[in-house]
Formats: sequence, structure tokens, C-alpha cells
Amino acid sequence: MALSRTPLTAPTPMIGIAGWSNAGKTTLIEKLIKHFTGLGLRVATIKHTHHKFDIDKPDSDTTRHRQAGAAETAIVSGSRVAVIEEIETRGEPSLDDIAKRLKPADIIFVEGYKSAAIAKIEVRRAAVAAEKLLATGDPLVIAIAADYELDGHGKPVFSLDDIAGIASLIEETCGPFETLRQRA
Repeated sequence: MALSRTPLTAPTPMIGIAGWSNAGKTTLIEKLIKHFTGLGLRVATIKHTHHKFDIDKPDSDTTRHRQAGAAETAIVSGSRVAVIEEIETRGEPSLDDIAKRLKPADIIFVEGYKSAAIAKIEVRRAAVAAEKLLATGDPLVIAIAADYELDGHGKPVFSLDDIAGIASLIEETCGPFETLRQRA
């Protein structure tokens, strides 16, 4: 079931984890990250939100730099680096642009971006089962991961806890990671 590469130009395979709020996207991504990093792969993630967010604490030095007008602010320590860029006048960058900024990885998990032109796994929880099933209208949804039984409309349905099964489908979709594991 290897999908052809998406029209995005990022060199790293991307798999979307899509669904409605409180469906369990972040929890599934956490489990997939642990699975793939446990195999020696380098995993990166991109998270989309519709809300304005701030990673700075109020009155922090970097917040003060941004409030003073800095277009970009970087904060660096011996164990972490973050770059905050003001983009309100330019608009939201594309998924492709964000993926190109990341350091090389073996796979990128993308949370959100329901309409992105990438292969996606739809996440469903019974608590939000009334929301529209994305898989019925999006041919790039390759599977559904759910905590209840549902009709997958011809697409495989996995239990949210079947990380090995979901990971196997991801590897089948992206191509084997074996050569990457040897490099690691």
C-alpha cells in the first residue's frame, strides 16, 4: 500500500495524525514517537493549532524582546533551543515550509492539518463519535485508530492501543525504515 510521495517537497516522510478535538491525537503521537525512537529512528513532529499561542512566560526576556519589535527571538541553553518568529503580517507558513526548517529526521508526525495533502491516520474516540468521519471524504486517510468499533468505509480500523499494527501500516506506507535503522 505504499503511497506515492505527496506534492510536498520535504525530503522526510510525513504522516498526519488527524481528528477532532479531544480524539486522542497527541496521545497516539506520543506512543508512536516512543515506538519509532525505540527502533533507533529520529522522529520530528509538527503541531498545528487554530489558536494564538505563546511559549514565553509573561515578562520573560524573550517576551520582552518580541514586544519591543524583534521579528525573531531565539532562546538557547545547553539542552534546548527555540526560535519564536512573528508572522502575523506574512500569514501562516505552509506545512512544507515548516517541514523544511526541521533538522533531518526519519519520519515527521504531523498533528492537526486535517486537509493537508499527506497520508493521515484518523483518530476517533467514542466521546467525540458524533463528529464527522474524515475518512469518508479524504482519500489520503489511510486508516482509522479508534477506541470503539466503527465502519472504516474500506479503510483499516485499528484499536488506539494497537501501536505495533499502526506502526506497521506507517512503515508500509512510508517504505521500509530498515536502511535508516542501520544508519542510526
